[in-house]
This record gives sequence, structure tokens and C-alpha cells, in this order.
Amino acid sequence: MDHLQGNDRDQLTLFPEALDDYISQENPVRFINAYVDSLDLGQLGFRHAILQETGRPPYHPGDLLKLYLYGYLNRVRASRQLEREAHRNVEVMWLLRRLAPDFKTIADFRRDNRKAIRNVSREFTLFCRQLDLFSGDLVAIDGSKFKAVNSRGKNFTRKQLMRTIQKLDEDIDHYLDGMDEADAEEPEEKKLTAKELQEKIEEMKRRRAEAEKMQKKLDESGECPSAEDAGQMSPIMFNSP
Repeated sequence: MDHLQGNDRDQLTLFPEALDDYISQENPVRFINAYVDSLDLGQLGFRHAILQETGRPPYHPGDLLKLYLYGYLNRVRASRQLEREAHRNVEVMWLLRRLAPDFKTIADFRRDNRKAIRNVSREFTLFCRQLDLFSGDLVAIDGSKFKAVNSRGKNFTRKQLMRTIQKLDEDIDHYLDGMDEADAEEPEEKKLTAKELQEKIEEMKRRRAEAEKMQKKLDESGECPSAEDAGQMSPIMFNSP
């Protein structure tokens, strides 16, 4: 009996023609998209909501806000992580229509629009609670879970609402501070070129072949490797499959 096998990577495959076909109708990214599209970002204070006549065209703040809210719900805590998601995550590709802002653009957006982001995040969370979205009566934010108190048949009092808003603002600020810290702590990535990556792969294969050859000789002789030989091989490459 063989293991389950995937398709050959060189095999031609007919994928759906539209990116929208990959996103189910109940996928939460559709709600994020509709919610942000309903906002007046200029009135909310987002920079670049109104374009200048001159200068380099910026990203629309709505697209960056959608990316931020996606990370907010999925606990993605660093700008570089959000940048990676834009390149490999089909939900984010759909949400941003294949735009892929770099980590500096994402971090600058958070820095330049912190107050507006906090206000939108708070309203977004309260709105989700009212509609019982995202895991029924729970909304996940920054690893914490807040129970909805405005479920069907149960309404906020003014005191409850003010207390909830204060708690939300504190947690959102904590989340934004955490993103700043994560950006500062995450080391800058060294991206390999296609040529460099191929060279690394070939070097790995060469070392693996050498390790297997040495393993075969040792098996035939019944000897153990010397300390010097063993030190030149990684444990993974030395072990027999």
C-alpha cells in the first residue's frame, strides 16, 4: 500500500478563472470588505482618503484598513507577517485584489492613522457583537475573547456600553503597541534570488548524497563515524530514512 500522492507540479491544472471562486460566500473576509467599503474614510480621518493632484499615487487607505482588520481578527501581529500573507494567502489576495504592500507601507499606515484605526476597530468589534458574527457570541481580538452582552433579547445599558468601549480601547491600544514591538523585534529578512535559492537546494542535495554515501560505507564496515566526520554532518542528513 502506498502513501497518498499529490499531483505532479508540472501537470497542467484548470483552476477557477476568477479569484472570487476561491472564497466561499460565508467567508468572513466578505464581511470585512463590505464593512470597510461602507465607511467614509475621509471623515474618519484616514490619510490619503482624498488624493492630491500631484505626487506618487498612494495605496487607498481602505485596502490597508482591510488588511489590518484581517490581521486583527487572525492575530497576525507584525507588518512583515501581513506582507507575507498578501503574497501567499488567497483570502488576503481576494481582499486586496492582489495588491501586495510592503511591510514599511503597512507599518507607516498604522503609525499615521493610529487614532482612526482604533476608532474603526472599536466600532467594528461592537458591530460584530450586535450581529453575532465570528464564532457566535464571541469576537477574538489579540488572543483575548470578549463575551457579547448585546445578544438577542439583551441590550446594553449606558454604563455597560461606556465600560465596554473603555475596555475595547485599552485592548486595541495594547494590540497596536504589540504590533509596534513585533515590528521592532522581527529581524529584517534576507530574500534569496531564484538563482541563490537553486544553489542552496543543490548544495543540500550534494551534502545529503555525501552523508548517504558515508552511511553506506559505515554500514558495510560496521564502524561508527569518527567525531570529526560526525561533526560535519547534520543529524537529519546522517540518519537513514
